[in-house]
Amino acid sequence: MRHLLLVPIVLSALTLGAHLLRGGHPWLTLVAVALPLLLVPRAVAALRLLQGLLLLGALEWLRTLAEIRALRSALGEPWHRMAVILGSVALVTALSALAAGAWARGRAERRAGRQLLSPSEAA
Repeated sequence: MRHLLLVPIVLSALTLGAHLLRGGHPWLTLVAVALPLLLVPRAVAALRLLQGLLLLGALEWLRTLAEIRALRSALGEPWHRMAVILGSVALVTALSALAAGAWARGRAERRAGRQLLSPSEAA
């Protein structure tokens, strides 16, 4: 069940990577797609870096929303549906930072629980 927390993190990384690739930033795309790998080390610094980069990704989605909205408004085209979609993507990306924290907490709690058991109780 805990592994379901990885789904929004991976999806956020992939959508951000696709967005950056479309923007012509192949190196940033590689960084974005590799973001979930920051969950592998058990270092708090890696978790905080992942959370910070996901929040930065959410800000990028909001910046893109504002840019496209301004362009569509200037052309007299509708922009409301686009705003809902990109706003939702930004929200999921931001909430992925919380999911990463919950995933790491669950891993730490399980590890602490195993350390409390004696070798005879663990068997």
